[in-house]
Parts: sequence; structure tokens; C-alpha cells
Amino acid sequence: MKQLNGAGTRLLEAVKQFTVAQRTIALIGVAVLVLGGVALANWLGQPSYQTLYANISAADASAVTAQLTKDKVDYQLADGGATILVPAANVDAERIATASMLSSGAGGYSLLDNMGVTASEFQQNVTYKRAIEGELAKTIESINGVAAASVQLAIPQQTVFTSNQQNPTASVFVNVSSPLTSDQVNAIVHLVAAAYPGLTTDNVSVVDQKGDTLSSVGGGTGGSASDAAASYESTTKNAVQTMLDKVLGPGNAVVTVAADVSNSSGTKSSETYATGTQAPALSQSSNSVKATGTGGALASGVAGVDTTNLLGTTGTGSANGTFTQTQAAKDNALDKTTTTQTIVPGTLTRQSIAVAVNASVAGRISTSALQQMVSTAAGVNATRGDTVSVTSVAFSTAAAKSAAAALAQSQAAQSQSQMTSIITTAIQVVGGLVVLVLLMGLIRKLFKRPTPTLDGGPVAGAPLGEDGMFGGVPATAIGGFSPAGALGAAGPGGL
Repeated sequence: MKQLNGAGTRLLEAVKQFTVAQRTIALIGVAVLVLGGVALANWLGQPSYQTLYANISAADASAVTAQLTKDKVDYQLADGGATILVPAANVDAERIATASMLSSGAGGYSLLDNMGVTASEFQQNVTYKRAIEGELAKTIESINGVAAASVQLAIPQQTVFTSNQQNPTASVFVNVSSPLTSDQVNAIVHLVAAAYPGLTTDNVSVVDQKGDTLSSVGGGTGGSASDAAASYESTTKNAVQTMLDKVLGPGNAVVTVAADVSNSSGTKSSETYATGTQAPALSQSSNSVKATGTGGALASGVAGVDTTNLLGTTGTGSANGTFTQTQAAKDNALDKTTTTQTIVPGTLTRQSIAVAVNASVAGRISTSALQQMVSTAAGVNATRGDTVSVTSVAFSTAAAKSAAAALAQSQAAQSQSQMTSIITTAIQVVGGLVVLVLLMGLIRKLFKRPTPTLDGGPVAGAPLGEDGMFGGVPATAIGGFSPAGALGAAGPGGL
């Protein structure tokens, strides 16, 4: 205890010897250390949060958070409330406690569990359809980017008349958190089509929450006609521009593509017939009649021609009254081809391509050669009405000069920012070193040995040894002699 009191006394004495600046720096250093320690303790004391549920609806999130509040479990919300985070130690217990609160657990085949034995055939069919729709919706919601989904099946009544039989159709509504790719849309279409007998991919429609048609009935996957035109124009322009940049150099050619696409949809059927070569006849018959008599009619005979696929008659007559008639019928085999074509919205009907070439480099290659290259790269079809225009003009340099000035200004700003960062870092380093030196000086003063005294006064010019001896003699036994060896005027042992 005495040692602690002595250390406290020496600390107070050392602080009293500080100047105002030293005291200020010492207080700032102590405050920084205290605040840093408190922040570190709070950070180390925070629990680690993990995902309890992700991509859930607002109704499900409300029910889950109410249960977490009831259980006095801290939670955090992310992704606009669609993701719930809880401490890692409570994930398993709360997931079990809140599993029955999710709306997806109330649909699907669980509907069949509550069906009684007295249910009618209509109720059984409707419940079975709802069960399939619920299972499909839950499966689609597990796809990345789909926050919620709803499936509706249109199942026609069964009939014994095949001519009146209709195919089932399905509509899918998806609430997406991020745009779906064409592969994901195709996956949804094939998933739904394979879930019910007789349902085909052409009869599945997919629509998102923005009202965009991702897949239409009879039209297949894809967006609107304008989206198809924009996609085709961008792809064709990039292909032609890349080729011209390598031939003429970057910035020496500008490409513009205008595409006309069809908005109509439906089916088109056509039939063609052709006579088979060296094909055997399906059926043939012949009939011969011979008559003898007198008369001009028999003598003249009946003119006839030999035809194919028609009844043929051949007749000959003679002057003596003899007449012969032969009839032949032959049914040849025919090749029949039936073609059914599905008209998809967004089909390209015509395109126009305009290319502007810088006049300074136009002499490197002829205009006809450029036009042929562009036509080949873009798949131009003259029969369809596609056109290609290549023009040599002088390009404006204003944009290039403006870009160069902007680039120089950006580089100057970046250099200034780097210099400012260097100066700020240097100031921080120097300030840290100054604080470190002041703290080291403070620590040295706190732990500095006290100056030995004789008769209550300091001993000057003769430091103590490490063992506390003064010239081999204990300092307390020196008496009143001065450091220079003179006799003290007063004190023990004095003369």
C-alpha cells in the first residue's frame, strides 16, 4: 500500500511539473486511449449476426419479427425488409419456432391433408389444381432473383371428341428482385410445362411485376417487339463497329442500325404436293371392248388419249366393221408436305444500316469493299429489303478536343488529390510521432528515480550507484559533509 501511495504521490508531483501544453497533450492521449478501449470493448461484445430468412414477403417478415420480439431476440433487417438477421446463437431455435409462420407452408400438397372423404369430385379436382399451383410457386421462388411467384393453371374439361379437345395453359406471375435472364425464364417455362400432362412450353405465359411479358403463349420467351429490335440493333452495331475499328482504326467510323420487327403472332400452315419419281402406282385398272359390225360409226372409231391419273380411252376402227376400245385408270402415289410455322413477335422484317467513314482514312479501302464487308457482317438480305449506305465525310474534332481537355483536367485533379493524400498522410505520421515522443517523455518522468538527498537537500555532482551507495558508503551515513569534502556548518558529526 505504501508503494502504491508513493507511486501516486510521484505521479502527482510529475504532473505538477508539466507545462500547460504538456498537460493538454497528456489529457488528449489519455482520452484517446480510454475512448479506443471503450470502442474496442463494444465491438468485441457485439454478437455475430446470420441470416434467418431471405427473400420473404412483407407479411411473412411481419409475422417473424413479431415472434422475435416476443422471444426477446435482437434482429436486423436488410434488402428492404426481405432479409432478417439474428444472432448466430439463436438461428436454429428461431428458425424452428417461426417455420410455421411462412405463407409458403400453407399451400402445395398440404391442402390435400385436410380433404375429407365426403368431398365431391369437383372439390377434389380444384384442390388438386391448387396443390400443383402452390408447389410450382414455391419451386419458382427458390430461383435466384424471384422474390415471390404465383401460378394459375387453366385446365379444360375432358371430352371424348378429339376435335373439341383443348390444350391446358398456364400463367406465371413473378415478383423479381433483379432482372431475370433468358435462361432463367426458359427454366420457369419448362418447369411449369413439365408439371402437368398435355401442357407445352408454347402455352406458358410469364409476366413480372412491371407488366413486362417475359414469355407469351404461342410466342415463346422474349420481351416486346421494341425490346427485340433494340437488342438486334445493339448486337449488329457492335459487330460491324468492331470490324471497322480494326480495319480503319478506332474513331474513324460510325455505325447506325435501324431494324423493323414484326409485332404479330400466330401460326401459318401450308401444303405442297409433288409426283414421286419411279414410285409404283397405288392402284390401276383397264377395260377392253371389241365389236364387229357394219356402219360408218364403227368404221370411224372413237378418238381417245392415254392420260395418267385419269380415265383413259383408246379406240381404233377399220373399214370392215371391226372396232376395239381400251380404257385404263391409274392412281399414282403423291408426296404431300404439310408445314406449320409459328410466327413469333419480334421477327426481323427489314433492316437499314448507315456507315459514316472519316474522309481522312477513306482512301485506305474502296466504298464498294466497305459496303460488301458491312453487308456480310450484318447478314443483309436484299430480297427482304435490307439496305446498306456507306458515306465518306469529314469528322468533327470538337469532341476529341473536349475529351482531351477533360482528360487533362481529370489527370491534374487526380495528381492534386494524390498530393493532398500524401501531405495528409505525412501530417498524420508526424503527428503520431510527436504524440509518441511526448508520451515516452511522460512515461520517463513518471518512472524516473528520485534525486538522493543529504540532510534534506539534494546531493549535487555525485550520483548514486545502482546499489544506492555513494562512493561505496551508504548515503545515509555521510552526515553533514558537503559533496566537495568541506565540513558542514551544522549537522551530525560536524565540528
